[in-house]
Amino acid sequence: MSALQSIVDLRTVDAPPLDRRGRALRDLRVSVMDRCNFRCPYCMPESMYGEHFRFLGNDERLSFDEIERLCRLAAQLGVGKLRLTGGEPLLRPHVAELVARLRRIDGIADLAMTTNGVLLDRQAARLRDAGLDRITISLDTLDPVLFHRLSGGRGALDEVLAGIEAAQAADFPRGIKLNAVIRRGVNEHGATDLAERFRGSGIVLRFIEYMDVGNRNDWAADAVVPARELIERIDARWPLEAVPAQYPGEVATRFRFRDGAGEIGVIASVSAPFCGDCTRARLSSEGMLYTCLFATHGTDLRGPLRGGASDEALRRQLRQLWLQRADRYSEERAEQRKPSRRKIEMHYIGG
Repeated sequence: MSALQSIVDLRTVDAPPLDRRGRALRDLRVSVMDRCNFRCPYCMPESMYGEHFRFLGNDERLSFDEIERLCRLAAQLGVGKLRLTGGEPLLRPHVAELVARLRRIDGIADLAMTTNGVLLDRQAARLRDAGLDRITISLDTLDPVLFHRLSGGRGALDEVLAGIEAAQAADFPRGIKLNAVIRRGVNEHGATDLAERFRGSGIVLRFIEYMDVGNRNDWAADAVVPARELIERIDARWPLEAVPAQYPGEVATRFRFRDGAGEIGVIASVSAPFCGDCTRARLSSEGMLYTCLFATHGTDLRGPLRGGASDEALRRQLRQLWLQRADRYSEERAEQRKPSRRKIEMHYIGG
């Protein structure tokens, strides 16, 4: 083999991998905790996750050293965005320390977290100081009674609102987003209340179509409120205009209020699947890598990590997993080819 051919081959190996549908690996979502202090029906229903449910032990979860190592290797393959998820990530002790460590990884331009917000009022400033760029908070309703019910009887609306205020005071450089999962006959009537409350606040509200994540949330297609319906409803009260995507593969379709009161977004995974632009992989808290939110199985990385695998071996494994990826579940659901199958539960991989 010539020296020139060796260089060409080396460049090919080191080039950012593309999966079988030509999608790059850009985003890694890292679950740092499988536990949660809520029991939301669409994620961790109390009937399935009661007091006798066995969650992971401390030694079963990836350590901060292991998470940092995998994120560093992922960055070398083209990942520029990390998001910490759960369960509830703020239940992980000293999570701000992990944020600071991930912030120092070369190539990571966007470091985010998704939380239910209950513990955020006492941690927001610490997370900001550690280097967190932005925070996403789940908030499905402004009705205190309904909120309590939707959290499985575990949460209080006032605590989440206090967390939002703390996040505003912390002044995350890339801002705050709120995620609201809207379900027919449950909280759709409150969508305009959410829009009214956060218009003009600088916070971006995003409505998410109810998805069939996992196997335990009793999902049904008639419970989905299509994103288009929500946008039409809000536009009728406060006129909206479409906003171009900020980057390829952006999950939310964005709109801004014509009166200048900010913007909202919709995530239409059911009515308008966006599998073709998906650049996300997910790492569970026990070290399983999943290439789709609706995956049926993952690949164990904790074993190689703890078995002495070199960085090169782990990087090669990550690369090969992505090269083999062909996931397109939401499109298949829309085509009614695979409307249901056993999938990994959302509390293991965040969302």
